[in-house]
Amino acid sequence: MPIRVVLDSSVLVAALRSQLGASFRLLQALRAGRYEIALSVPLVLEYEASLLRHAEQLGVSEAEVTALVDYLCSVGVGQQIHFLWRPALHDPRDEFVLELAVTAACQAIVTHNTRDFAGADRFEVEVLTPGQFLRRLEEG
Repeated sequence: MPIRVVLDSSVLVAALRSQLGASFRLLQALRAGRYEIALSVPLVLEYEASLLRHAEQLGVSEAEVTALVDYLCSVGVGQQIHFLWRPALHDPRDEFVLELAVTAACQAIVTHNTRDFAGADRFEVEVLTPGQFLRRLEEG
């Protein structure tokens, strides 16, 4: 069974910004089936909003954003979340990402904003940068 993670929207923005970085390579590894991503409705909406907000800067069209989000939905493992716990992170807007990771039994949250998820270790969820996660995939 492949490792399951939650990709924070910062990873997708970085992947579209440069095809040379770890974030882009993680999308390639996802396509190759080397790991799974967990998705929820709030996360998919966040992906779409974040990518559309940065689309002009990234040089991508709305149609390309939609195609990427549709692809992620086609390969991701859907999970309902219910926001049943008290806040565990500094920013309540990130709680749904942590709750998804816990509910979907993910091993990690992959993000460029690791400080946003301080405290996730209490739920036995690692917080990794794209580079750290890519190294883990390459090791084995």
